[in-house]
Amino acid sequence: MYPQSHAHSAALSAQELGQSSLDLGVVQDIFEHAKPLGHHEKASNLNLGFGFFYYGLARALRPKHTLVIGSGHGFSVICLALGLKDNKKGRLTFVDPSYSLSQHGPFKTIGGQDNWSDPEAVRSRFSRFGLEDIVQHFKMTSMEFFTAYKDLKLPKIQLAFIDGNHSYKNVREDFLGVHRNSTKNAYVLLHDTNIYIREMLNHSGVKRWLKHLRDHPKRFEVVDFPFSSGVALARIRDNTPWRPEQ
Repeated sequence: MYPQSHAHSAALSAQELGQSSLDLGVVQDIFEHAKPLGHHEKASNLNLGFGFFYYGLARALRPKHTLVIGSGHGFSVICLALGLKDNKKGRLTFVDPSYSLSQHGPFKTIGGQDNWSDPEAVRSRFSRFGLEDIVQHFKMTSMEFFTAYKDLKLPKIQLAFIDGNHSYKNVREDFLGVHRNSTKNAYVLLHDTNIYIREMLNHSGVKRWLKHLRDHPKRFEVVDFPFSSGVALARIRDNTPWRPEQ
């Protein structure tokens, strides 16, 4: 039984009813300015692919604090933050040192575009979507960020997205950094689980790290979506201190 009468519900404004930000114009802007790559998207029919998943996950989980590590043009940040915006609560912390492939080479970044060096340009990019007061960017590496986490006085993480340096060592440390600063039953998205050639060349270690998580079923639940570049979702069942073997 609904808590309100149909008449009362009909009288509510679209804003009060929680209308989705993902209208046609916003989706077009996401494709033009956030430039999704490897998220199972399809520009010809404005299908955001996993972007709808990120948005929906933020709406469903209603996290107070979301963390994103790494983004070429801000696709994951914007999709997640739009969910927070429509929830009318929550903040998103975005960490990216603004590396670029041309300046820093493939061992530092693959998708980096140096889009996060100018604070005013960063604010403008997110203000286009009404997210300037929801997203806070830290221009630093994830290692620097997690070292300073307590000093930054940030709340515990309830939802995270890892898409930084894809080496096994860095994916491992990024996940452990999230784990140390998360709540129980936090959820962690890991992008690029389906890039086999880079995994074979040891240029990426996301899939290898997922195998490690699956070896600890009492601590983690993992599901992988192996479409396009792939994305996995891990639930932290146990957030007590944990330092796994290498």
